[in-house]
Amino acid sequence: MSEIEKEYQNALDRKLHPEEGSYTTYLYQKGLEKILKKVGEESSEVIIASLSQSKEELVGEINDLLFHVLVLMVEKGITLEDIDAELKRRREKQHNQKSERRPITNV
Repeated sequence: MSEIEKEYQNALDRKLHPEEGSYTTYLYQKGLEKILKKVGEESSEVIIASLSQSKEELVGEINDLLFHVLVLMVEKGITLEDIDAELKRRREKQHNQKSERRPITNV
């Protein structure tokens, strides 16, 4: 079992069997809005670390983001198998270049 699979299983276990004092349990108790807030914060920290910090610090921030995304996945009932299947589906597409985005006109 890979480390990401272990981390996912740990997040799932905390959802099914809340543990007093666990940060993961705290996130589930606070609900989706708190989980989303943390995903947003960690995303910003990855961006900042990418621009100004060392590789080791960036790896740490990416791990923080990944942890919170795994918690979000468990909260929303998304499995690692769901993600693997989507990655496979996308990889099998040919000529998958995205077109230019339309300019934003209404803000």
